[in-house]
Amino acid sequence: MGYIKSAALEETGYVVLDRYNQELDPKEWLDIEYVDWKSSGETRFAPLASAFGEIEVNGFWNHKPPRTDKDGVWIPSQVEKAPNLTRRAQEPGANVGRCRVIELLPNTYADCLYNLHQDDNNRLNPDGTGWVVRGFFNLSDDKDSFFVLRENRTDPSVEYRIALPAGAQLIIDTQRLWHAATHVGPEPRYCLITSWESGPELDAYMEKHHAQSRVPNVEVPQDILDAGQAEQTRRIAARAAYYAAKGQAEKTAMSEA
Repeated sequence: MGYIKSAALEETGYVVLDRYNQELDPKEWLDIEYVDWKSSGETRFAPLASAFGEIEVNGFWNHKPPRTDKDGVWIPSQVEKAPNLTRRAQEPGANVGRCRVIELLPNTYADCLYNLHQDDNNRLNPDGTGWVVRGFFNLSDDKDSFFVLRENRTDPSVEYRIALPAGAQLIIDTQRLWHAATHVGPEPRYCLITSWESGPELDAYMEKHHAQSRVPNVEVPQDILDAGQAEQTRRIAARAAYYAAKGQAEKTAMSEA
């Protein structure tokens, strides 16, 4: 039968929506509670919705009973401090799973390439239901930072680099695309990440906000691209050698889970 997926994401695996006027909203992400959780860099997360309404960010399948990344429970203490962020996550009307703000410390393009990962959004997701994708709403104004998206982790021939000013809004099939952010800094980057179930509600939301499946790549000097690719290759090889020396199979590439 397969899953219900959005045609808008079929071509590239991502869309960019109309930019949001972030300056009109208060900086609610500075008021909510964060927990340590490492994902593709030095990060913390502040959940707005979790498996059972607690301030934690674990995958829903790691709870009892285990389930897919849907039907998240809103956390009253966090929602009270961040009503605008909650409203934006709920606006599409699609089923919401995990919803949280990520705080990412500055990194390099090479760090980003090494940290590229795919998400495990659809574990236990029943066949015939909506495929889970993620919305990324950039909150801080990171004019020199950009998302990196690849079809293949180590192949730079298909690499999308999406600018991340305040109000940038993306929806990404993060189980299809390898992804991470290059954040130039110097302050932390903040982004609202929401798991949404694909279906007519999300399709209508993307159409309303003029979803584009291709936007111009952020320009990066070729020497930085080449050096980043070489460093990714070196780090992956060093990681494999480390586990081989211990007589262990290399662990799966890091996942935001």
